[in-house]
Amino acid sequence: MNEIQAKEARKQANRKAIKFIVALFILYILFSQANLFMNSVTSPDAKYYNATISTHFNYIQGLRTALIVPAVWIIKAFGFYAIYNETDVMVVAGPYLRVNYSCLGLGVMSFLAAFVLAFPAPWKSTFKMLAIGILTIYILNVCRIAGLGVLLGFFESQRQNFTYHHEIFNIIVYICIFTLLYFWIKKNTRKTDKIEVGENDQPKED
Repeated sequence: MNEIQAKEARKQANRKAIKFIVALFILYILFSQANLFMNSVTSPDAKYYNATISTHFNYIQGLRTALIVPAVWIIKAFGFYAIYNETDVMVVAGPYLRVNYSCLGLGVMSFLAAFVLAFPAPWKSTFKMLAIGILTIYILNVCRIAGLGVLLGFFESQRQNFTYHHEIFNIIVYICIFTLLYFWIKKNTRKTDKIEVGENDQPKED
C-alpha cells in the first residue's frame, strides 16, 4: 500500500468513525427518549397518559412484570414468603421493594441497542449481539431484585447499606456489556480486515 492509498484508508476510517459516533448519539437519544415518553404515556398520574395505549401497548409494565415474577420465584426458593403486585415486591419479615422505571434497565438497553445498530457489522451478527446483550441485562436485573430481597431478608440490620444498589448495578452491567462489546467488535473488525485484504491485495500476474 503506497502513501496515497494509506491516506485514503485513513480518510475512510475517519469518515466511518464520525458516522458511527453521530449514529450512536442519534439512536441513543431516540431510544431513551421514546422509552421515557412511553413511561409517561402509560403512567396514570403522568402528563401524557393515554388509557388506550396503556392498556394495549404497555411494554414498560410488561418488562416490569417479567422482572418481578422470576425474582419472586428466586426469593421463595431461599425460603422466604413473598407477594407482589404490578410494581412492588413484599418479602414477609423482609424488605419492601418497589420496581420503578429507573429499575428496569431501559437506559443501558438503549445504549446497547444504539451502539450495536450504529456499528458497521453484518446484520446477523448485529441482531445476535443485540439479543445476547439485552438478555444479559435482563438476567442481571432479575438477580439484582432477587438478591436485594434475599440479602435484606437475611441481614435486616444492614438495609441502610444498600442505598446505592442502583449505582452498583449500573457499574456491573456496564462492565459486562463493554466486555461483550469488546469481543464482538474485535471479531467483526477481524472479519472486515479479511474482506478488505481479499479485495485489495490480489496477487499480481507476472
